[in-house]
Amino acid sequence: MKKPNVIVFFTDQQRHDTTGVHGNPLELTPNFDVFARQGTHCFNAFTPQPVCGPARACLQTGKYATTNGCFRNAIALNPADKTMAHYFKDAGYDTAYIGKWHLADPECIGPVPEAQRGGYESWLAANVLEHVSDAYDLHLFDEEGKDNHLPGYRVDAQTDAAIRYVNEHQENPFFLFMSFLEPHHQNHIDDYPPPDGYRERYTGRYTPPDLAALGGSSAQHLGGYYGMVKRLDEAFGRLIDALKSMNLLDDTIIVFTSDHGCHFKTRNAEYKRSCHDSSLRVPMAFNGPGFKAGGEQQQLVSLLDIAPTLLDAAGIPVPDDMQGNSLLPLINKTRHDWPDDMFAQISESQVARVIRTHRWKYCVTALDADPWDDMTADTYTETHLYDLHSDPHELSNLIGLESHREVAAVMRERLLKRMSEAGERTPAITLAPAVTGFSQRSVRLEETLE
Repeated sequence: MKKPNVIVFFTDQQRHDTTGVHGNPLELTPNFDVFARQGTHCFNAFTPQPVCGPARACLQTGKYATTNGCFRNAIALNPADKTMAHYFKDAGYDTAYIGKWHLADPECIGPVPEAQRGGYESWLAANVLEHVSDAYDLHLFDEEGKDNHLPGYRVDAQTDAAIRYVNEHQENPFFLFMSFLEPHHQNHIDDYPPPDGYRERYTGRYTPPDLAALGGSSAQHLGGYYGMVKRLDEAFGRLIDALKSMNLLDDTIIVFTSDHGCHFKTRNAEYKRSCHDSSLRVPMAFNGPGFKAGGEQQQLVSLLDIAPTLLDAAGIPVPDDMQGNSLLPLINKTRHDWPDDMFAQISESQVARVIRTHRWKYCVTALDADPWDDMTADTYTETHLYDLHSDPHELSNLIGLESHREVAAVMRERLLKRMSEAGERTPAITLAPAVTGFSQRSVRLEETLE
C-alpha cells in the first residue's frame, strides 16, 4: 500500500483568532474552517518559542529551542540535528521545501547552502524571505542557488510552485513543506501588504478584545493583516482543489499551522516575543488519513507535537529524543495522560519562561540576563499571572497579589518541572513583591520590565 503524502501549510505570525472556528466574524478562513471541522482541530495550540527562527527549529526537530540550540534568530540549525525531512527521506519519501527557511547562517539572506537545508532535497526558498521579496516581487532560490523571480502576489506564486511540485511528484510519496511569509509584516516598511483591494475590505470592521483594550498598531495594521489571511485561505483552498483534481486528496495528510501569533505592539515594542496568548497561540488543524473526523481536541498542544505526529501517521518510528508527542493516541482515545499544561521559552525581548494551563498563565523573567546572548539563566523573577477563566484576554496581571500567592506557588512548581523535563537546569525563582492594587501593580511591572 502506498504511503500517504504529507503537506505542511505553514503561515507566519498568524493569530489563532483570525479563523472562523475561533470566532472571527469576518469569514476570512472558510477553507480552513471546513478543513478543521471535517478533520482534527487542535483548538488550544501554541508555539514553544514566539519568534520566527526558534519556532521553526522546534517544529522541524521536535525539540525545544534550548535543546536544538536555536534559541533566537540568526542561529543556524545544527547539521547534526535531524529534521522531519531526514526521517521522511530515509523512509522513501521525496522531500521538498518552498518559501521562508530562517534556519541558515545569518549571512545567508537569500540562497541557502545545501548543507544548511535541513535535509530537504527539492528546494525553492529564501533564508530570510522578507529581506529578498515584497508582496508582488517574490524571489526564491533553487537547489543551484539560482534566483527564481515568480509572478503574482507572493502567496499565490508560492502556492503555484507547490501545486507544480505536487503535479510532478504523483508517483512517489512526498513530504512537502510550504512556508509562507504572510501574514508577517514587511520589515522595511513596517506594514502588512495584502493583495490590491483587500485592505479596504477589512479596515475598521473587527478588532479582537485584547487589541480593542490595548490599541497598539492594530488600527493601522489590522486591515492589511486580515487581507493577507484571506488570501492565504484562498491559496489553501486552491491547494485542496488541486489535490482533489489529481485524486490525491484522500491519500494526503495536511497540517495547517503558524509559527507564532501577533500582538500588534501591545505587549512590547514589536509584534511577538511575549508570554501572552496573542503571541503564543496559533491555528492548527490536521486532515487526511488518520485525522478525518477527529473532532475538536481541547487538550493543550504545541508545534513540538507536529513532527512526532506526522512521522507516526506515516508509519515512521518517532525518535526517542523528540520532545513533542504524537497526537494520534489522543485522537484515537488510546492515551488519557496528555499533559494538562504547555511550556514556552521566550528570547530576544527577554529571557523568560511561561507555563499555561486551561485556567492559569504564569511567567517568569530573568531580569539581569541578556535576551540576545543568554539562552538560559540561573535566576528568574515572577512577572505575570493571569486567570484565563475570568480574564481570557490577559488584561489584569495578578502577580504579587496576596490573594493569588498559592496559585503562583503551584504554577511555579509546575514550571520548574517543565523546565527540567525540557533539559534546562533548575533555576531559582524570586517571588514577585507584594502589591495591593492594580494601579500599583501596573506601574511596578512597567518599571521592572523596562
